[in-house]
Amino acid sequence: MESRKVKGKRRLFWVSAIGAGLLVILSLSHQGLTRFTPSKEIPADAKSDFQLMAEAWNTIQQVYVDRSALKPQPLTYGAISGMVDALGDTGHSTFMTPQMIKEEQEYTKGRYKGIGAEIKMKGGHVVIVAPMDGSPAQKAGLRPSEIIVDVDGQDIAGLSLLQVVKRISGPVGTPVTLTMMDPTTGSTRNVTLVRASITVNNVTWHHLPATGVTHVRIAGFSAGVTQDLRKALKEIQDKEVKGIILDLRNDPGGLLDEAVGSASQFLKRGNVLLEKNAKGEVSPIPAQPGGIATETPLVVLVNAGTASAAEIVAGALQDADRAVLIGEKTFGTGTVLEQFHLSDGSALLLAVEEWLTPGGNTIWHKGITPNLAVSLASGVSPLFPEEEQGMTMDQLRTSRDEQLLRAADLLAGQPR
Repeated sequence: MESRKVKGKRRLFWVSAIGAGLLVILSLSHQGLTRFTPSKEIPADAKSDFQLMAEAWNTIQQVYVDRSALKPQPLTYGAISGMVDALGDTGHSTFMTPQMIKEEQEYTKGRYKGIGAEIKMKGGHVVIVAPMDGSPAQKAGLRPSEIIVDVDGQDIAGLSLLQVVKRISGPVGTPVTLTMMDPTTGSTRNVTLVRASITVNNVTWHHLPATGVTHVRIAGFSAGVTQDLRKALKEIQDKEVKGIILDLRNDPGGLLDEAVGSASQFLKRGNVLLEKNAKGEVSPIPAQPGGIATETPLVVLVNAGTASAAEIVAGALQDADRAVLIGEKTFGTGTVLEQFHLSDGSALLLAVEEWLTPGGNTIWHKGITPNLAVSLASGVSPLFPEEEQGMTMDQLRTSRDEQLLRAADLLAGQPR
């Protein structure tokens, strides 16, 4: 059965940018399942195309004026990246350098370096998907859907995502200045961030005062999140609670196993997601038995920064009528990628399947629509459990986090 292949092999894949801790794509991966080995032979029906590429390569090598730029590896990687981009699966199928693979592996362990923002090419612009908790990007107030216009005063229009990533990359402790544009108003602002080394605390929680409601935050789905969530839920269940707010805002995803395990803590039965291949065949991935909080009233918070693994969890709980979703439409990630390693340690991530919610709903490019649409006012950031320590309910209300407050009132039985 398909479900037997999930544990330890199939996972939500996170690709980080070169040396920057910027996550450039997130999507489901079949890493470890494929026996396919890329061939080095030139296809018989593509010899003229390969010859054309050789003509371009040789012309550049012979006449291009900036001789210092004639480095084989960047030219090769640029050509491969352009080939994948030409497929039109922008922001999903991608080329990964060996360094990008290394940084992805670091993130899945709960560590990363850089500014800590997941970015993606969308509509010809490089946009913020989500800032990571505790990152320079979050502290600087970068917001989902904001557009990066300039990097250190240099216009990035027309550059590929890989080129933008390289410009933002740099050693820990060094600054980078980004010019950000609000997609709604067109207004811009300059933000200077200092690149940092960050350890992610993925599961945090806090009892909201005078409500009987507990606020549980999952910042990302790196290794060990299910175990951390189970531990938190056991501690929460030791106290009498009216409900749980599961906060998935600005959560750009992580590992598939952790998404399935986390969603299963709130589900008695059913599926967490469906996978559909190119032939239209659908395979279910069921919830795991033994959930800690399958009866506790639940509200899930989502926004435009809720992506990939976080969308899997939100979609599973919504389709099962297990939770009310409050907030804004999610980002809309949904291709299943397979990783094909190349001979120098780089890799291609190519879309081979699509994932759906248990009810068969497509998320790719569409996102998940919450049951109750609530937006935050301009300039208001989500309030997370680590910030709530020592706050009274009156102080929580002055935060103007209407999504959190609406969820708390709903679970506490207070009409608004």
